[in-house]
Formats: sequence, structure tokens, C-alpha cells
Amino acid sequence: MDVFIALLHHLAFVAIMLILSAEMLTLKQPLTLASARKIQIYDAIYGVSAILILIIGGLRVMYFEKGADYYLHSAPFIAKMILFVIVGVISIHPTVTFIKWGRSLKQGMVPEVSDAQKRKIRLIIHVELTLLALMILCAAMMAKGIGYMGS
Repeated sequence: MDVFIALLHHLAFVAIMLILSAEMLTLKQPLTLASARKIQIYDAIYGVSAILILIIGGLRVMYFEKGADYYLHSAPFIAKMILFVIVGVISIHPTVTFIKWGRSLKQGMVPEVSDAQKRKIRLIIHVELTLLALMILCAAMMAKGIGYMGS
């Protein structure tokens, strides 16, 4: 069961990275009705994946793996949680932007998005992907017991 739970956790994490990459690449192209709708779908999948990571990760900490005491005394785990929160906070801006497109899309109109807005969203996504890569480093350090502060 532990392996299955770990697999689900990792798949949700990979999904987030793939979805963010798809959003970024789609935003690099001229925006169309179809691409704007795709981005909204991508962002919804991103949200579901983030929730799954949180739920499954919580289950792993509390009931599987090494137990909550180990993780709460692990500097890489704490860093990983801080990075997860930062990614969540900075993802709010793109998500709100994509939600606001809904009115235009329902009317069959391409949302008006300046090149500067697209660049800002793409920069945020680049930062998210970088922070997610740092989370992978933290996970590898946790697996090796690096930074464990327990007795």
C-alpha cells in the first residue's frame, strides 16, 4: 500500500509540472478561443493535482512512510512545505486571470491579454517550475536522511 500511495503522490507532482509546462507553452503562442479554453482546463487540472498532492502527502506523513515525527524534524521536509506554499501563493495570479477569461469565452470572444500580461504569467510559471524542481531536491535529501534534526 505504501508504494501505491507514493506512486499517486509522485504522479500528481509530475502532472503539475507537465500542466505548468503546457500552460507556459500555450501562452507563448497567439491566444485563440481554443487555446484560452485549453489553458483554463490545464489550470483546473493543476488545481486538482495540487489538492491531491496535499491530501496524499498528508496521508503519507501521518500514516505511511516514516511517520510525522520524522518529517517534522527534517529540514528538507520543512523547506519542501515552505516551497509548496510559495508555489501555491504565486499561482493565485495566473489562476485568477484565467478565471476572468470565462466571461469573454462564454461570449465566444478571445480574452484580451497584452504581451506584458502574458510575459508576467509565463515568468510566474517559470518561477513555479523552478521552485518545484527545488522541491524534488528536498525530497531526495529527505530520502537520504540529510538534514534530519531528530534524536
